[in-house]
Amino acid sequence: MTPSEFAHATDQRTPPRQVATFMLDQLYFGVEVLKVQEVIRYQELTRIPLAPPVVEGLINLRGQIVTAIELRRRLGLADRKDGALPMNVVVRTSDGVVSLLVDEIGDVVEVAEAQFEQAPDTLAGPTRDLVRGVYKLKDRLLLLLDEERAAVVDGSDAGERAH
Repeated sequence: MTPSEFAHATDQRTPPRQVATFMLDQLYFGVEVLKVQEVIRYQELTRIPLAPPVVEGLINLRGQIVTAIELRRRLGLADRKDGALPMNVVVRTSDGVVSLLVDEIGDVVEVAEAQFEQAPDTLAGPTRDLVRGVYKLKDRLLLLLDEERAAVVDGSDAGERAH
């Protein structure tokens, strides 16, 4: 069996993975659906003094206080336009539940391991650390976000708070 035949045969046995997708500055991202607790519309935020710029605030999720991370700032993208409200992708991480603020929620898509490739070496900046890899879909690329790393806030994240 050739290596490509082996890879194809292995792929036939691996069940497809489900990925919850969302848009962020015209980029198509996804996280493993098993890591997503829920997806909700914009929630009022309580700002936190002296918090790093990527921490937009806290939300009260049915009595559970959840940190909301502005994923645009985390990825080094421009801030959302004034008046545009983010959506919340609430994910479970090893450190607890975190809300990732995104532009638009997408669908849950099934992807196969054969469609996956590691992030190219040419990726630079914070994206390099936060994108696990890329799924080659029929009509576009899906960037698989590492939700564990995206949720880490160490205070050294660059960016100016526009508020």
